[in-house]
Amino acid sequence: MIILVLNCGSSSLKYQLLDMKDDEVYDLLAKGLVERIGMEAGCLTHQTIGKDKVVKEMPIADHTVGIQAVMDALLDKETGVLSSLEDIEAVGHRVVHGAEEFVCSQLITDAVIAQLEKCSVFAPLHNPANILGIRAVSAVIPSVPQVGVFDTAFHQTMPSYAYMYALPYEYYEKYGIRRYGFHGTSHKYVSAKGAKFAGVDLEYSKIITCHLGNGSSITAVHNGKSIDTTMGFTPLEGVTMGTRCGNIDPEVVIYLQEKEGLSPAEMSKVLNKKSGLLGLSCVSSDGRDISAAANEGNEKAKLALKKLTYDITKFIGAYAAAMNGVDLIVFTGGIGENNVRLRRRVCENLTYLGVKFDYDANVKAGEDVMLTLPDSKVKIAAITTNEELMIARDTMNIVLNS
Repeated sequence: MIILVLNCGSSSLKYQLLDMKDDEVYDLLAKGLVERIGMEAGCLTHQTIGKDKVVKEMPIADHTVGIQAVMDALLDKETGVLSSLEDIEAVGHRVVHGAEEFVCSQLITDAVIAQLEKCSVFAPLHNPANILGIRAVSAVIPSVPQVGVFDTAFHQTMPSYAYMYALPYEYYEKYGIRRYGFHGTSHKYVSAKGAKFAGVDLEYSKIITCHLGNGSSITAVHNGKSIDTTMGFTPLEGVTMGTRCGNIDPEVVIYLQEKEGLSPAEMSKVLNKKSGLLGLSCVSSDGRDISAAANEGNEKAKLALKKLTYDITKFIGAYAAAMNGVDLIVFTGGIGENNVRLRRRVCENLTYLGVKFDYDANVKAGEDVMLTLPDSKVKIAAITTNEELMIARDTMNIVLNS
């Protein structure tokens, strides 16, 4: 089944075209990125696997125009891969927030879109863009079935004592204020893939997955199900991130608003766009830039990296306690897969769990690798994530069974 996977942002969309034979056997046919949607100087970067990358600048007025540009690229006689749009058998969409409405991936219907619009209040920067992508596909290839795959769905197995905040209960009933968690598609994928890779039975396991990138979250996965995760009502909570502050005393927000005269929107920008590694280091939100600055002796850059390392180590300890043990710890995401120094520094603080770190194996980056010695009581692995494959799998299975 040929499936187009879309990840639509407010002004961009990423895509992959996959030929799914079954859950494990597939071919990546093409991938690309549409940027600066809604601007005169839009840009499409497209690559059919086995052919040269193509970059085209063009005005991209909206998501419908962007989707059409993707279709044109896929159909291009020289650089494309499809002979007809009818070759596309289904479209899978990454949807950031499904609230409590969606506990699993769903075939898109008018009723589902109506619920997604209600969920937009929880993710105003993401869900409206996801819906625009769904509508754009309907406009360009209306007969093709579409499936929504939700970042929040995997975390709907959390128990109430893990997802509830100690606020007046009426706020949960009136506004749905609770922990939802994000990166669920990645956590689900790497926990299963990591368990198989490490020889752990997923159905009887205690796994901690660390998705570390510009946005980072850590999840406790007990017997294949999420029981707790660091991100909360929004993706702001948890560990220090690229530009997000992670956990802070809520009273700090009120204090700063009073002292700086900040509106809620301005305060949100401080917390989401100016904090985290960028705010602490005063250098960059990119871990590579901060590492380079730290190597040159920049003390603020060193502080930012130590803070991130400490946060990760602390949450691993917390989730090991919550599950009364841990069998496997997984590092994934851009930082988790590639920053060997951070992995080493975290793992050196886990000897109390019986971790025996394999320093020689840890030199490998960007690939699946065991990071512990054979006699380590707890196994640790770096596992490459593939959210697009997870979306394609769910899309294939739902369409075949609908």
